[in-house]
Amino acid sequence: MARTLFARLALALTLLLLGIGLLYTVLSATLTRHYQQEFLQNLNRDLAANLVTGRKLVTGGVLDQKALKETFNHYMMVNPGIEIYLLDQHGTILSFSAEPGKVKRERVDLGPVRQFLDGREFPLFGDDPRSFERRKVFSATRIPGEDQSVYYLYVVLRGEEYERIEQLYQHNFLLQLSGAALLVSLSIGLIVGLVLFRLLTRRLHSLSRRMQDFEASNFSQHTPWQQQHRHLDEIDLLGQHYNHMAERIQEQLEALKKQDVLRRTLIANVSHDLRTPLAAMHGYIETLKIKEQDLDPATRSEYLDIALQHSRRITRLVDELFELAKLDARETQPKREPFALAELTQDVIQKFRLTATEQDVALAMESGDSLPFVDADIAMIERVLENLISNALQHTPAGGHITVSLRQEGSAITVQVQDDGAGIDARDLPGVFDRFYRAGNSEGDTHHAGLGLAIARHIVRLHGGDIEVHSQIKLGTQFIFSLPVWEKP
Repeated sequence: MARTLFARLALALTLLLLGIGLLYTVLSATLTRHYQQEFLQNLNRDLAANLVTGRKLVTGGVLDQKALKETFNHYMMVNPGIEIYLLDQHGTILSFSAEPGKVKRERVDLGPVRQFLDGREFPLFGDDPRSFERRKVFSATRIPGEDQSVYYLYVVLRGEEYERIEQLYQHNFLLQLSGAALLVSLSIGLIVGLVLFRLLTRRLHSLSRRMQDFEASNFSQHTPWQQQHRHLDEIDLLGQHYNHMAERIQEQLEALKKQDVLRRTLIANVSHDLRTPLAAMHGYIETLKIKEQDLDPATRSEYLDIALQHSRRITRLVDELFELAKLDARETQPKREPFALAELTQDVIQKFRLTATEQDVALAMESGDSLPFVDADIAMIERVLENLISNALQHTPAGGHITVSLRQEGSAITVQVQDDGAGIDARDLPGVFDRFYRAGNSEGDTHHAGLGLAIARHIVRLHGGDIEVHSQIKLGTQFIFSLPVWEKP
């Protein structure tokens, strides 16, 4: 059973050529027979008339029955392929030369005879007196009789003897012709067709092998399909789709590997960042439980404050994890509205004013006059500013400065958060927005989980932008992003 495409194409081609060969043989035999009949009738157009004239079958306007009988016998002997009949004016057969029982019809339709005498286009077919079904080419002529009556001499040109001999030779000839035509057609057609099919399926087979090798390599080794013709055909298009698919699969596999590494890192970092405050909180609570009677009120209050501080750290970490998960899943979408970015920035700075003062860090804002409203989610942008300023405070030493600058650039407001802290090494910059990122030279809260910058970047991207970071060691760091200006409808 044919399973490959090449085998199926070869089988289809063989059946097609066989059908064409058979059709050619049938058409050839039919057209040849039609041609022979037309040729024979044209050749013997005047045969019946010549029989009457040459044999003097009519004498003085009267039909000579004796001469007619001699004519029948003579011409049937000279040319066994013809059959001669005498018809009256109604087509009734009056005389013939044949063995008893051969003639089955009693009369012949005179319509074709009259068409013949009128000179209609050949071939014309009349009734065969020796059959109720067959119709054959003929020659005919009028014979005037007594009392102005008319007779017809009706000559069948392809008699039974003619057809018997013809069928014998024609059978052998058609078999030879059909066999030769089929053999030549199948041989040439199959050879040419199979070569063409092999050339076409060879490229498809090559593409299939590439796909199999790609699968066998566990989708790690991809040999790209190269276009082999100037104009693209279906196989080249299929090859291009395969290239895109393979590249996409490799990208997705690489992304899955990175996600797996990130997942492992996330679990490790979360475990560490939860274990540390939990252990400390557990220790202080356990101390309070064990030494409840020995601790003075001031110490007891101190221990409770420390436990509460660790509890808040845990709460903050869990909240950030949930927030980042929602942003990753795009469950939270920006609810855009026009608002004054300068006022929001000033409010956020005021939240961190006390912390900055305690760390001896100068926190200021620079803004142009009459900045237009921005079109964004006010709560989300507040979160971005909080995370960026908080990150700057963690990495700015005492005596340092943090400046939040706002300026209009075309149809956007650019926000820049700059500090003069320790800076970030160039090798660490690509991972600064990764979850739980901590720079190698971090001097701030080394126990704080690095989720703030990742959350900030997700929010800015949801607004159609991104955050840029520029940093130099011992000179500080800049975080820059833009928001679109609100346009009145």
